[in-house]
Amino acid sequence: MDNLVVDGSMTIRDWVELADANLDIDGLEFYSGFLELQDSRNWREARKIAEEKGLTIPMLCCSPDFTHPDVEFRRQQIELEKGWIDMTAELGGRFCRVLSGQRRPEVSREEGIRYAAESIEACIPHAQASGITLIIENHYKDNYWQYPEFAQHMDVFCDLVARLPTNGFGVNYDPSNTFLAGEDPLELLERVKHRVVTMHASDRYLAEGTIEDLRKEEDSVGYASRLRHGEIGKGMNDYDAIFSKLAGVGFDGWISIEDGVDGIDQLRRSAEFLRRKMAEYWPSK
Repeated sequence: MDNLVVDGSMTIRDWVELADANLDIDGLEFYSGFLELQDSRNWREARKIAEEKGLTIPMLCCSPDFTHPDVEFRRQQIELEKGWIDMTAELGGRFCRVLSGQRRPEVSREEGIRYAAESIEACIPHAQASGITLIIENHYKDNYWQYPEFAQHMDVFCDLVARLPTNGFGVNYDPSNTFLAGEDPLELLERVKHRVVTMHASDRYLAEGTIEDLRKEEDSVGYASRLRHGEIGKGMNDYDAIFSKLAGVGFDGWISIEDGVDGIDQLRRSAEFLRRKMAEYWPSK
């Protein structure tokens, strides 16, 4: 991420060519913070680079911060999200992520849910006009945030989702993030399975310490250093149970791989694992 977002040492073309040469995938999820995407004149070229390799850009991963107590700040975040929706459409995508926002200590549970719900609702018509579905993730923390996700915990997440419409809005399910909340990913999936339209496949592990140690570091900027994305299929997630539940409710959406911190070979193995599992549960795809 830092290579594409912070120092520019990797270009979008570099990433697409690396992925195409090494991975059995159908598309690439992009992040709104990629340096090259900050100039809208590059959006069409980025799509062209992917399409030249037979790839699509189905999802744009964005991190709007809708839980700030200042109404003007929230208005600015809504406008940012609308810009990212436009970016998604220009890239050829169909799904654009939203989040609730940061879990600021001065914002109450009810205030945060209301702020986030009102802000997301304000973005839905703009997305629908371009054929884009907004997707909210049960997130842990954006790489570049100070505080963790406001709706990190299951009860808050489900209450927020319940306040939002089914048309033009859905859930991006990430099982690993539920572990970080000290909760059961299968319980969360059971509660939101009918709202899931996309998924982040990942497996997490702690390089050192415990979940309790991790929580002590939640207010540090970015991910705590002890947290790692591991090879998919090697961690704590039960992908047979997850895919069984998703297939059982007719899910057939995009599954985006979150892995690769230890190199392209690890990412390749994760992609191969997911291909095998997807063939089991969606044999006609």
